[in-house]
Amino acid sequence: MVRKSIGWRTLTFAAIALFIFTAASKGGVMNDEGPTAYPKMVIDTAGVGQEYSQYSGSAPVVTHFTANAENAGPYTPLYEWHIYKPGEESSPYLVRYEADFDYTFTETGKSYVSLQISFVNGNDTIAYEMAEPFTVEAWSSVLAVPNAFSPNGDGTNDVFRVKRDGYQSIISFHGYIFNRHGKKLFEWTDITDGWDGTSGGHPVADGVYYVRIDARGADGKHYNIKKAINLLRGYTYNSAGEN
Repeated sequence: MVRKSIGWRTLTFAAIALFIFTAASKGGVMNDEGPTAYPKMVIDTAGVGQEYSQYSGSAPVVTHFTANAENAGPYTPLYEWHIYKPGEESSPYLVRYEADFDYTFTETGKSYVSLQISFVNGNDTIAYEMAEPFTVEAWSSVLAVPNAFSPNGDGTNDVFRVKRDGYQSIISFHGYIFNRHGKKLFEWTDITDGWDGTSGGHPVADGVYYVRIDARGADGKHYNIKKAINLLRGYTYNSAGEN
């Protein structure tokens, strides 16, 4: 026997009665709700997990999905998660069979995540299906680099780095700093890191240096940035925005 409900699990009176009878006859302990699930999608933003049903942001998007099946009693839950693009529900690009799993979205665009559960007890199956899928949308990539910095210890613009609000959906990054003779002074792979204007533990002289950045966006865009940057320790910034 196969019974199915669409949405947050609702059983008819007859189905509930049959379910309770079947559970009792097999020694299971059930309540009147019958088997159900409360799926959750938790997304790691700035190192903190937060629950969402829809999310739009910079890739990579680190997600954790949990089925949270309840009231299964003597029924065995068989899980099937589908991740698919808009209009491609019948051909998901990823299928997972665990109750809980982690997934990182690295491609730009929108994806849907749905859950189906078959609660099986002998020949009896109760089917669960989410009413609405979760939605994850990763933005197109952006990467912006400043032209100068002032490592003078005033707490403002002391480190040369990618602009804090100037990047999104960057999934690989490698930056290099060279002096005018082509000597490499610094390199970094963490996009939030940067150069403090030193080499070998000692401050370098004010002047022109050169940055090279190789990066790739979640949308497949490649960034090959080569530009001169100015190191200006004499530059100061006050609350009025004057130097």
